[in-house]
Amino acid sequence: MRYALSRKMPTARQWLAGLCLFVTAWLYGVAVQAADILLTGAEESPGVQSFVQALSELRPTDRVHFQPLASLPAPGKLPSSLRLILLDLPSLDWRMQDSQGPATLVLRISRLQARQRFGTTQPSHLSLLWSDPPLSRQLQLIRRILPQAQRVGVLFDQHSEFLLKELQSAANPLNLHIVPQRWDNTHDNRPLQTVLKNSDVLLGLDDPDLYNPRTAKNLLLSSYARQLALVGPNVSFVRAGSLASTYSDQSDWLTVLDELLDHPPTAWPRSLYPGRFKVSSNAQVARSLGIEPMNEASVAAELAEGERHP
Repeated sequence: MRYALSRKMPTARQWLAGLCLFVTAWLYGVAVQAADILLTGAEESPGVQSFVQALSELRPTDRVHFQPLASLPAPGKLPSSLRLILLDLPSLDWRMQDSQGPATLVLRISRLQARQRFGTTQPSHLSLLWSDPPLSRQLQLIRRILPQAQRVGVLFDQHSEFLLKELQSAANPLNLHIVPQRWDNTHDNRPLQTVLKNSDVLLGLDDPDLYNPRTAKNLLLSSYARQLALVGPNVSFVRAGSLASTYSDQSDWLTVLDELLDHPPTAWPRSLYPGRFKVSSNAQVARSLGIEPMNEASVAAELAEGERHP
């Protein structure tokens, strides 16, 4: 009986041979699945280096590298198997010179920037990852932190006017009323005063013609003179005196890229808002408006849950 049992047990040589076969198969699988991921931009700043390094650590089996835009050939001369990630607008302008070339992820481009470059027709070889927070998410934030607000004032100009239809559609289910006000000349304060007079809260669109360092002081002082909160348009404005905004940081973007790169380029979406995000708020502004300072993580979790289960 002992002899019969011993014949069924693998020998050390058999174990070693099996292990070698397993390792060989695993290495072959890794080699087949490994991707060549190229990130490019006008310059390799410390921030870019940090981002590329972080993505490399997330994808150790891929070849992740950065190459300055000036050193690249025309897009059509790059290998079609390459996975290309654009980090800035100059790299996007370079990519748009040629419809040929590898599938491309455009990281952190705003809706206005895309509109100015593409109009209403987006090139099929580009996947756009939006930098500005979704309008529906910003309205949900308003509903969460300012439950009494009904009239949402929105300043726009010729560049951001196209967002109004989408904004209205997102406001209807929340029983919010959009109060649009055109503001083509930021040196003329009358449109700003008009929208503040007719609103319960001001929602800032990511329109750099209207929301920039030159207009920030006037926008913030005018709104708080009427005890009106400004929500958005971004984290910089929250630091300057806006009440709150949703946003996605580097860790969120890295997660989005990691998930997309797990799929073939043919499965990449034409455009995408990151599903991961955070909430930034200004506690001092909240106190001055008589609003309870918020738990940012809790609010973000509630908004995310609402998006998963509308």
